[in-house]
Amino acid sequence: MIFTVTLNAAIDTTYRLDRVVPHGSNRVAAVAERAGGKGVNVARVLAALGHDTVATGFAGGATGRQLRADLAEAGLREEFVPIGGTTRRTVTVVEQAAGDATVYLEPGPVVSADEWSHFTDRYRRLLRTAEAVVLSGSLPAGVPEDAYGILITLATEAGVPAVLDAQGPALLAGLAAGPALVKPNAAELVATAGPVTPLTGARKLRAAGARAVAVSLGPGGLLLSSPEGDWRARPPQDVRGNPTGAGDSAVAALTAGLVAGTPWPERLAQAVALSAATVLAPLAGGFDPADHLRLLPRVTVHPVYPAPPSAPEGAPCPS
Repeated sequence: MIFTVTLNAAIDTTYRLDRVVPHGSNRVAAVAERAGGKGVNVARVLAALGHDTVATGFAGGATGRQLRADLAEAGLREEFVPIGGTTRRTVTVVEQAAGDATVYLEPGPVVSADEWSHFTDRYRRLLRTAEAVVLSGSLPAGVPEDAYGILITLATEAGVPAVLDAQGPALLAGLAAGPALVKPNAAELVATAGPVTPLTGARKLRAAGARAVAVSLGPGGLLLSSPEGDWRARPPQDVRGNPTGAGDSAVAALTAGLVAGTPWPERLAQAVALSAATVLAPLAGGFDPADHLRLLPRVTVHPVYPAPPSAPEGAPCPS
C-alpha cells in the first residue's frame, strides 16, 4: 500500500474559459469541483495506475465533508482526520486560447495540537502496512514548522521510504530527515538552494539530506540527481493545456517506480509521459491512459554530463 499525506487539502474549483479579459467581466464556459490538494492528486493517479492507495490528512467543515464525499464517490480510500476548522478551496482559471492556467490558493484552517496528535497516531498506524508514503503540499497553520521532518523521521524508523513535494521552510525541514526523494520545481529549487543551475541545486539538496532529487522543469521535463547517476528526461513535444497537477502525476509515477525498484531512466520516462498526459486532461489528478501510452515511447532520457558547477558541490542549503 502507498499512502499520501495532504495536510492542507482543498476543494479544487476549475473555471474554463476561452480568454481572460483583465479588469473586465469574464463568462465562464465550464465549472468543475473535486477533492484536491497535491497529495490527493497523487492518490488519484496512483489508484488509476492500479496501486492500493490511501489518502490522509485533515478535513473539516462543509468543504471537508464535500472532500470526503467526493473521494468516496471516486472509490478512493481515505482516512482524513476530522478537525474543527474548515478545509480550504482553491480556484484554477484555465485560459484555453493561451493553454495556460492561473491558480488562487486559500490559506487553509488552523489545526490544534490535539488534532495534530490524532493525525500522527493515524500516520503511525498507516506506516505499519505501507510500502511508501508521499508527503505533499503546504502546511496549515498550527502544525509544527518541521512537520515534514517529523513525519519523514517516523517513516524512516518504520522502514518506509518517504517522498516529499514541498517548498520553502517545509522542504528544508524535511531534507534534514533524509527523504528517499524530493521533487521541487525550478522556482522552488532556486528558492531553496539559491540561484544555481538545476543540477547544482539538486546536488545541494542531496547534500542537505535527500537521497535523490527530481527537479520539474515544466515543458522541459525532469532532471534527476541520485547516487546512481544524473539524468534528464524530456517530453516529445510542448504539451499545452492545464498544467495544474502535472507535477503530482510525476510524483505518483516516481513513487510507483520506487516501490517497484524500476531503474531510474524508466522511472523518469514514466513520470514525464504521465505528467504530459495530465496537462492534456481537464482536471488535476486525471489523465487519459491513451495519451500516457502514446507519449511514453517518445520521451527521451539521457545521462547528464555537467560542466563544472558554479558553486561547490555539497554546500549547505540556505536556512
